[in-house]
Amino acid sequence: MSLRIPPAILLFLCVLGMYLLSRFYPLATIDFSGKSLLISVLFLIGVIPIFMAIIAFSKANTTVDPRYPQKTSRLVTTGIYRYTRNPMYFGFVSFLFAAAFYSSALSCFVMVPVFIWMMNNFQIGPEEKVLLTMFGEDYQAYCKKVRRWC
Repeated sequence: MSLRIPPAILLFLCVLGMYLLSRFYPLATIDFSGKSLLISVLFLIGVIPIFMAIIAFSKANTTVDPRYPQKTSRLVTTGIYRYTRNPMYFGFVSFLFAAAFYSSALSCFVMVPVFIWMMNNFQIGPEEKVLLTMFGEDYQAYCKKVRRWC
């Protein structure tokens, strides 16, 4: 299963899970003034690092597709990658928080740690093994300086 499901598809499946939870097992509802603003901010917090990561990969002329880390031509450590090794996945988590608040169902928040667990075990871990093989000590040094998430 590792590196088989594109992270965007996993994001979609988690949002679908949120929808089903909100519909059939909401637990409690969340409603407060300013919820729309919070959702907008969380969405924006998700969009910014994703676009910054795409720009950094484009400038480095390397692949954006996380299913094939072996196609990476360069280790990108500049831009947003100075602060987090996985800005796109961080952005996806922010989207999930926005979707959970949008659903107004407390049960939907369970999908956030599910997504993080899936990403850590089936995407990020295998990616890191490939990058360590490809870039060796440079990648090890980068991992010591920059956190996996943020």
